[in-house]
Amino acid sequence: MVEIRFLADLPQHVDQLADWHHAQWHHYHADWSHEVARAELQSHALCRTLPTTLVLTDNDVLLGSVSLLEDDAVELSAIGNAWLASLYVKPEARGRGFGAQLVNALMQHAENISLKEIFLFTPEHKAFYQTLGWQALQQANVNGQKVDVMSYQITGMAE
Repeated sequence: MVEIRFLADLPQHVDQLADWHHAQWHHYHADWSHEVARAELQSHALCRTLPTTLVLTDNDVLLGSVSLLEDDAVELSAIGNAWLASLYVKPEARGRGFGAQLVNALMQHAENISLKEIFLFTPEHKAFYQTLGWQALQQANVNGQKVDVMSYQITGMAE
């Protein structure tokens, strides 16, 4: 059964997530070591508000995750203080709608904790996020990498 739950409920996945996240995004963050990635996820495993991580499992097998952070890149810190980050679905589970499910669950969580707007940056998936209602704000550079910065206005998704 496919489920999305807080990492706080499934802390045994911290190490696997640290491996995935560091391998996928270390080049966007100077001095972001595997140990730092793991420590961040360990802190997310203690929190269900902000910062936190949601994980997607299928019969207890980890398939992916998404995080909600106060900031995601030093270069973008003036834009906002709630960021969708680290959307990851393992390669063999892609193309089945799990990324959209994780994003939608995170947007619902953001509404549940009374956030009004959340942001993200993406180097290559602008169109994907636009299909989920995100708006392009600007282009920027994060650690020398060109990215699109996007926002989502939370206006009572549950209505």
